[in-house]
Amino acid sequence: MDEKKSNPIKAILYISVWVIIWGTLGSFIDYPLYKNKIYLEGSLYQYLTFTITAIISIISAKFFYKKFEL
Repeated sequence: MDEKKSNPIKAILYISVWVIIWGTLGSFIDYPLYKNKIYLEGSLYQYLTFTITAIISIISAKFFYKKFEL
């Protein structure tokens, strides 16, 4: 039985891309909320926005990781 070895460089790049996706998505959601004074910078709601987008990003990354077979 051949055991699949994961390439650490590919794994690091994959995680890095998802961190960029998470930050970008979180910022796109955060910016209009902050500019329209729905919440203040550093408020609990801003942390909640980035936490929710992080959870979505983690779930998406796990889903696509299986598809890409890295």
